[in-house]
Amino acid sequence: MSPSPILWSVAFLLGLALVAVPLGRWKYSSSLIYCASLFASLVGLSISATALLLPSSNPATLVLPIGLPWLGAHFRIDALSAFFLLLIGLGGSITSLFALGYGHHESTPHRVLPFFPAFLAGMNLVVLADDAFTFLVCWEFMSLSSWALVVAHHRERENVVAGYVYLVMASFGTICLLLSFGLLAGAEGHYSFDQIRTGHLGSSLTGVAFLLLLVGTGSKAGLVPLHVWLPLAHPAAPSHVSALMSGVMTKVAVYAFIRVAFDLLGEASTWSSLLVLTLGGITAVMGLLYAVLEGDLKKFLAYSTVENVGIVFVGLGLALAFKANAMPTAAALAMTAALLHALNHSLFKSLLFFAAGAVIAQTGERNMERLGGLIHRMPKTAFLFLVGSLSISAVPPFNGFVSEWLIFQSILLSPELPPWALKFFVPATGALLALAAALAAACFVKAFGVTFLGRPRSEACGLVPETDRFSLTAMSVLALLCLIIGVVPGIFIDGLAPAIKVAVGARMPTQIEIDWLSIVPIEASRSSYNGLLLFLFICSAGGCAAWAIHRFASAELRRSPAWDCGYPEPSTATQYSASSFAQPLRRVFGTTVFWASERVEFAAPRSLRPARLVVDIKDLVWELIYQPISGGVMTCAGVLNHLQFLTIRSYLSLVFVALVSLLLVLAIWL
Repeated sequence: MSPSPILWSVAFLLGLALVAVPLGRWKYSSSLIYCASLFASLVGLSISATALLLPSSNPATLVLPIGLPWLGAHFRIDALSAFFLLLIGLGGSITSLFALGYGHHESTPHRVLPFFPAFLAGMNLVVLADDAFTFLVCWEFMSLSSWALVVAHHRERENVVAGYVYLVMASFGTICLLLSFGLLAGAEGHYSFDQIRTGHLGSSLTGVAFLLLLVGTGSKAGLVPLHVWLPLAHPAAPSHVSALMSGVMTKVAVYAFIRVAFDLLGEASTWSSLLVLTLGGITAVMGLLYAVLEGDLKKFLAYSTVENVGIVFVGLGLALAFKANAMPTAAALAMTAALLHALNHSLFKSLLFFAAGAVIAQTGERNMERLGGLIHRMPKTAFLFLVGSLSISAVPPFNGFVSEWLIFQSILLSPELPPWALKFFVPATGALLALAAALAAACFVKAFGVTFLGRPRSEACGLVPETDRFSLTAMSVLALLCLIIGVVPGIFIDGLAPAIKVAVGARMPTQIEIDWLSIVPIEASRSSYNGLLLFLFICSAGGCAAWAIHRFASAELRRSPAWDCGYPEPSTATQYSASSFAQPLRRVFGTTVFWASERVEFAAPRSLRPARLVVDIKDLVWELIYQPISGGVMTCAGVLNHLQFLTIRSYLSLVFVALVSLLLVLAIWL
């Protein structure tokens, strides 16, 4: 299939970004821009769905006379890129629909509207690019447009800091990708992906290129310890932008990793799969440990993104391991699990960010300690947030369970792997994923319970109205998709098959032909799952229980005071808070993972001030890695700052010494 139709859609988005600059302060600018973005995203969604379901055996490459004079800009759409274009189109269309209502709460729309369609266009161009130069230019364009959205509210200092950290991490990732593609291009400078596929690198250079690729894509996806920008950038950006960055942009980084590691680098290796598996498992657990201690609703969801990115990379690591050991069917199963979880995460994480944005827009609060009782004022939003929480916690019959179950099915095939290192590390990673699943359930019990249940902890939560109909419609569509994929996953697994075949050269058995819409990832004697029967059982059992309670329960009504826990004063301070939920886990993991400490500050004699419990938690990644680097850079900058105060004679002497040194190096080298 030719990429021309979707490139026209991208051109429309870029033109829309230019139009939004003069129209930014117009009264109806938000409705116009988001409606046009919705239209362009739906066009891209339909084209990419067609390319995925009806793949071409020999996709055409479009070369535009831009970029490097001798290379041009290559664009191509195959089944793998079509799947990620589908994610971008779906995420862009749902986000634009949500923004039609949420955009009216935006205080500075003229700072958001020009960059929103540009961000969508940048993500599409990255996936369409078919040469290294075009890919890197589009990657940087995507990073810069998303950075502009992060600093849209630049008058708040923490947003400026978030934008600075995000820009530094994005630049670092781009440099790593540039070096990786430089190695892949070789001495001949073959930047086209077709030429890179036919090239041959030594094992050492291939290993270095893979490490640079993992760092470059991991910094954008949010792998630990490259995740530090996520909890800063997501709260700074508007909520619909946060949903797009978390649900879609991180998947563009996953696409970049798959495209190079599985397509361009050639043969996989055991050590690379071990590295990806280890990083994925650590990322999944660390993301949830960060999340369970977080009280800011949007930071909490950002850390949850870190966890789900780790799950995706665990699936990719398994696919690398099986591919390296000539097990194509198992590799197809692991890759299917990874891509299906990428799709699922884009759905339920967007739903959760939308619901969080609705709460913040209506209450003006994102601190969970000041929320509560919103299920009475915003019942529809509460229900939709609950659906997203169940999905992300891998509770059947929702979609999160299916993809995580498939990953565990892949892990159960690890005894067939020949290397002993994989026989040990794969089950260990499975244990980490099991721990992550338990922590995810605890995290979202805290998030939903503290935010929506109980009584309002602040006046802002007492009289808030339900959110607008556009936001509710967008969230309802996502909730319905979460349920559909969980109930009939076989249809979507078969739909992913062309993309899986591009990545690993094989596919899972056809699932749609199995009775009762069950899925059998390997063979029926091993395991199977039927989401439809489970859904019908849950509905029938719940319906029968409700009927029995209403039919046979006593009609007499008895009233008695609720248990007050020894506190007769009806104060909201007596409720369980987010910190209360986190305390047991903080005491189990916090002292070793976060160096957490607790102290009690007592009031001075004759003072009426209450005692305070102070909890000190440190981010070890930031303090052990980034803070020393930052301190070293500032020290070097302070030393080099003296150079600007040298005299002319000193400058000439410095230039002379530098020239002589370079000539000596050149003479020794030659």
